[in-house]
Amino acid sequence: MRSKDYGSDVLADAAAAKALRSAGPPTVAAELELVVECADTGFCGAVVAVEKDAVTLEDRHGLRRMFALTPGAFLLDGGRVTLVRPTIAASPPSSRTASGSVPVAGHTARVARASRIYVEGKHDAELVEKVWGHDLRVEGVVVEQLDGVDVLPDAIAAFAPGPGRRLGVLVDHLVPGSKEARIAAAVVSSHVLVVGHPYVDVWQAVRPGRLGLTSWPDVPRGVAWKEGICAAAGWPHATPADLAAAWRRILGSVRSYADLDPALLGRVEELIDFVTSEQSVTSEQSVTGTPAP
Repeated sequence: MRSKDYGSDVLADAAAAKALRSAGPPTVAAELELVVECADTGFCGAVVAVEKDAVTLEDRHGLRRMFALTPGAFLLDGGRVTLVRPTIAASPPSSRTASGSVPVAGHTARVARASRIYVEGKHDAELVEKVWGHDLRVEGVVVEQLDGVDVLPDAIAAFAPGPGRRLGVLVDHLVPGSKEARIAAAVVSSHVLVVGHPYVDVWQAVRPGRLGLTSWPDVPRGVAWKEGICAAAGWPHATPADLAAAWRRILGSVRSYADLDPALLGRVEELIDFVTSEQSVTSEQSVTGTPAP
């Protein structure tokens, strides 16, 4: 007899069902603005950036988090899915610069303004150039590096800021009570804006997920910070060449603003706006930072 509840070959039907289950969750292209939820953390947001093995989501509050593209890691319409990078044909051509701004086609570098942006060191300057280089050339803003925040008062005096000659300064580890905060407070004026991020070094402004890390390692007191970071991450760190290679690795992982922490993003944008604006600010507005994490 043949039951109406079964097909002609019950074993074949069962095998097909088993194969369907073993195939895993369906794959979905991680198109920009697709809203998904991380199954493990419950973080829900729209896709804003996709890398080779990770996706960045932004929630309705503007908070961004990066997640690995692991099988079945996301929920879409209540069901588990595996996000994959969109195919080249499905991806719209990029219409944004690395900073997220609209590129100015055919633009040649503008004659440099008298105003400037100072950053603490070479790595800060290279990171700013990589992400905001196009914007800075369009605006005619030159970025110069200091040899540490200790020389900032002398550098500002030599620069002689004034009307039409503004100076914006990006400082590492600008947190309440720090040496950096005391120095910054001593140099404020209506023509000088000092901002900063809370990290010991600009390395930490790069999202650790871009380097295969879950978080930036904690470095014990008494251990040189960069050497400690490299040691904890399993990178060579015995020589200056090793540290230089570590920075190239970090900088090379940065593709756009989505790979940087908001604590740096907002401050650099603030500096660019300040040095390209004709308005002045009060001295009380001239030192800004971010609270320690």
